[in-house]
Amino acid sequence: MNIILFGPPGAGKGTQAKALEEEMGMVQIATGDMLRAAVKAGTPLGLQAKQMMADGKLVPDGLMIDLIANRIREPDCARGFILDGFPRTIPQAEALTQMLTMENKPLCAVIELKVDENLLIERVSGRFSCAHCGTGYHKKFRQPKVEGVCDKCGHTEFACRADDNPESMKTRLAAYRDQSAPVLPYYMEKGLYCSVDGMAAAESVSKQIRDVLANRA
Repeated sequence: MNIILFGPPGAGKGTQAKALEEEMGMVQIATGDMLRAAVKAGTPLGLQAKQMMADGKLVPDGLMIDLIANRIREPDCARGFILDGFPRTIPQAEALTQMLTMENKPLCAVIELKVDENLLIERVSGRFSCAHCGTGYHKKFRQPKVEGVCDKCGHTEFACRADDNPESMKTRLAAYRDQSAPVLPYYMEKGLYCSVDGMAAAESVSKQIRDVLANRA
């Protein structure tokens, strides 16, 4: 099954993608990570992207589509993939649809994690993670069982993102509304759009997503 996860920063897309990877064997394709990996690996497409970024140019849609096409052809995507961070515009969505049709890997759902922005700002502003294994925590909602010690790996160093603060979150939410959210009507018209309550507990959100996928299997 191939899906897109939509939602503003902090909505929990990464958490839900990891759950789908573990439970269903799907592969998360976070396009920003994919682009950086291609550049680091020095692939032909990665070298093109590296030169464009060095020149201060945006990576063109066509190149991003080619990168995604190469990625979904890899064997680990055989059981499905989860796109995160793409598309952001209607032209990108149209190009993605065309490419997936050619690859015979159509989308089965586009799932938006709907959130309350004020509560989301509170949730994101308190996030931190283990600097060793990346396990996520929250100052208010999810502290380690032993203060200062990661539950998963036992390390004692933690980090938080510089932009996980109320001011940055407001800017990032506004950018999502302006740039990404307008893509959703495109998928509504195609009958692919679904939404889940992104403010629910992570386990509840996972169940909602599984229910969506079960109905579209």
